[in-house]
Amino acid sequence: MDSKWDELERWVEGQKLPKGFDVLREPDWVEQFVRKMMTKALPEAAGAIAEQASPYSFSQSEQFLIVKYPLPAHVRSEELRLWVKEDRLRVEGLPGNRKEMIKLPVGVRPRVCRAIVKDGELRVKLRKRPVGRKYYEADIRW
Repeated sequence: MDSKWDELERWVEGQKLPKGFDVLREPDWVEQFVRKMMTKALPEAAGAIAEQASPYSFSQSEQFLIVKYPLPAHVRSEELRLWVKEDRLRVEGLPGNRKEMIKLPVGVRPRVCRAIVKDGELRVKLRKRPVGRKYYEADIRW
């Protein structure tokens, strides 16, 4: 069963939006917009949300990003699934049929990934997307 956000995302993708409304297709922009609105409406609740520490952590080298996610108790190995996108991870099969979305701090190559569970922690090693180092000349109009 998909979450309401997944349904909303699929619905927005199918809509013919007028020019300038393409930003609504970007989940990060929508998330930031909702967060700002909630902060303005309920400042004390926004402070409580900001204080909650995320359970996962990141470490980076020049070429790799490593994500560490402590798994909750009673995770079944045959149900645990990891989905990798260029900008986020999705962990499925958590107790209570939960999903965890992890937004990555840098872009990665989704096909170059290694994941292992060690000491009750899911460790995912991802190769960073290379930054283009070559300059391209652009025409300047006068």
